[in-house]
Amino acid sequence: MTDASAFRTPDAYLDLPRIAGLALSVDGASLVTTMSELNAARTKYVSSLWSIATDGTSAPRRLTRSTTGDSAPTFAANGDLLFVRAASGDDDAPSAVWALSAQGGEARRVAHRVGGVGGVVAASDVPVFAVAGEVLGDVDRDEALRALRKDKAVSAILHSGYPMRHWDSDLGPASTHVFVGNLGDTEDTDVALRTVTPRPGGSAGGGAYRDTSVAVAPDGSWLVATRRVAGADATTRHVLVRIDTSDGADAVLVDDPVADVGAPAVSPDGTRVAFLRETHPEPDAAPRTTLHVLDLTTGLPEQWAAGWDRWPSSPVWSADGRSILVTADDDGRAPIFVVTPDAARRLTQDDHAYTDLRPAPDGDVVHALRSSYLVPPHPVRITLADGAVTELRSPAATPTLPGTLEDVETTAEDGVRVRAWLALPTGTSADWPAPLVLWAHGGPLGSWNAWSWRWNPWMLVAQGFAVLLPDPALSTGYGQEFVQRGWGRWGTEPYTDLMAVTDAVEQREDIDSTRTAMMGGSFGGYMANWVAGHTDRFRAIVSHAGLWALDQFGPTTDEASYWAHEMTPEMAFENSPHLAVADIVTPMLVIHGDKDYRVPVGEALRLWWELLSESGSPADENGETVHRFLYFPDENHWILSPQHTAVWYGAVHAFLAEHVLGQSTPMPEILAARPGRTVDPDAH
Repeated sequence: MTDASAFRTPDAYLDLPRIAGLALSVDGASLVTTMSELNAARTKYVSSLWSIATDGTSAPRRLTRSTTGDSAPTFAANGDLLFVRAASGDDDAPSAVWALSAQGGEARRVAHRVGGVGGVVAASDVPVFAVAGEVLGDVDRDEALRALRKDKAVSAILHSGYPMRHWDSDLGPASTHVFVGNLGDTEDTDVALRTVTPRPGGSAGGGAYRDTSVAVAPDGSWLVATRRVAGADATTRHVLVRIDTSDGADAVLVDDPVADVGAPAVSPDGTRVAFLRETHPEPDAAPRTTLHVLDLTTGLPEQWAAGWDRWPSSPVWSADGRSILVTADDDGRAPIFVVTPDAARRLTQDDHAYTDLRPAPDGDVVHALRSSYLVPPHPVRITLADGAVTELRSPAATPTLPGTLEDVETTAEDGVRVRAWLALPTGTSADWPAPLVLWAHGGPLGSWNAWSWRWNPWMLVAQGFAVLLPDPALSTGYGQEFVQRGWGRWGTEPYTDLMAVTDAVEQREDIDSTRTAMMGGSFGGYMANWVAGHTDRFRAIVSHAGLWALDQFGPTTDEASYWAHEMTPEMAFENSPHLAVADIVTPMLVIHGDKDYRVPVGEALRLWWELLSESGSPADENGETVHRFLYFPDENHWILSPQHTAVWYGAVHAFLAEHVLGQSTPMPEILAARPGRTVDPDAH
């Protein structure tokens, strides 16, 4: 355990190591995870690989050391550990596939390409693996075209299709290919990678296999991948494709004109493919995710657990192939479920969220990473017979928290139950009531149920705030009707649910209802913007990467076709926060990254201008304002670099302290900002 002071300052918080990813050895005796730690300059997290004994008898053992970082571990059929070593920043050393031999010895590079490679997926019976990589033109001309563009200093991209951008990257002119290698081909030199996905169509935009999900058949003779099929808004979709690894011959396995299919998993005997089906949303119908299995012999898909009212994710087959293990949001948790053709049985019964499911080869247990708002991700072993959970020894110590966590709920205006997590500072009581921060989650199709390093409530709790984390309408884990009641109605039920649960918590004697704030990021930022224009109950509002003008956002986000399914002109007009700017009187801290293509920075720029010129608390004749705009030129939808994370938390702390607590707390000095000023806590 670490001291609770780890959450008192951003720098101390950043020093906490972080666990992610999980791979299980062929014999089931060990797991491999990655642990990320700050580099000496405190500007980057560098990850290393660690081995964990599945019987818990020995301490975790570090496997790799590099200056750039190692990630995405997976075991090949011969026992070798494959992983991706990050690029060094030198154009001659892009990310590559490395391996640690099952026989021991130093790590060695086994495969690389001039454009780098992505994660590794391996076959279970033979040492065949697949990786994704970017190609300019065709494979034979890739290197020459890269050199030509570099020599001529040309960055222009000619598009003939959509999309053009994704998250924080410009798409094209390269397209994504899937490459296959065989560790049996050589022991001393790099494995030859051969592409099995020639570029389909004529569109730029990264190619039809961008962000593809790949699963390799046990015998390595074929793989299944997701491929994007371009079309009009209503017909753009992802399909499942079977590809022979010998010659690249492909055939579409599943093509649903009204849904995206993905997350393929090949059964242990290679006769079936499990996959997820997500229906395309419509203006009056929310999407729905279900689990299906394709019988490769008959070519017929079948929905499993058809009556189950939850959204499965990350399917993996049990060792015997009789069931599929999934996780799913469920009432503020994300347990493991065992799914058969007729039903879904909840396996884990605790308050945690599970990821990275790795069934043991003997079929008795499954390994996973587990987290909650009480503990960061850590490795565990779960018995399939009874769901008993055993914690394994983690390379990262568990931090001591500066408070406690409660599950709270209330009833909304329409009689629907709304629940939330409430994090309280240590010592909170009726004699020492805590000020409250309402924190809305993003998505909007999501849930507050797992530890987050980006949005961590304990950083505010350590400053003396109680933090309320509600799941309003549109949240997952409460059934399809709960999602549907907020669909296309962002400013109604999602808003009134947030207010209802806040009302309920403010009735508690250990909460100071006179000192409250609200914040959120992404869709939570949208909710912050909406709240600002529809109530003055909060003393401060923090809006990170929030949607402001929906008629502007819809066509400029990186996946406009998705939002077009829900965001009709009527919906945009009825639910756009910018139309209530004149009613905003609450001080706002607006935060945005310029590399954010999901919610383009134009949303924040317009919000900032209209706050200062049209709101109920505009800038004065000297240009002074109670509002603040924290702008990150090099960050995307999330603030990821450690030095900027420290600035983010420092600015949020200072803003809330000034306007909620009435304290003179300066903004981070590195911003060269004016010192904070003391405000009258009763003035607002």
